[in-house]
Amino acid sequence: MKKTNLQVVQHTCEILDELITEKPNHIHSFAELINFVSDRPGHDRRYTIDATKIWQDLQWKPQETFESGLKKTVLWFLANKTWCENVQASLARARRGQA
Repeated sequence: MKKTNLQVVQHTCEILDELITEKPNHIHSFAELINFVSDRPGHDRRYTIDATKIWQDLQWKPQETFESGLKKTVLWFLANKTWCENVQASLARARRGQA
């Protein structure tokens, strides 16, 4: 099933709403934090992967559905906040030329 970028973000927000009961900044849903920007036209459409060839050539298919894989990914990021913070700090230093 093809999904737009917005659908992926909305599903991610639904997962976060399910997993995090105490929301930051008095929001009711993480979907309230979705923000559209004007400097990236076309980027809110979609990216798709057609796995037909890998199935035809290798008879391979993923063990996860899109939904189960996305939930596992969100759970990993929530369990590894320190890693995320370190990556963000490293990117911030690189932007300032202090890498």
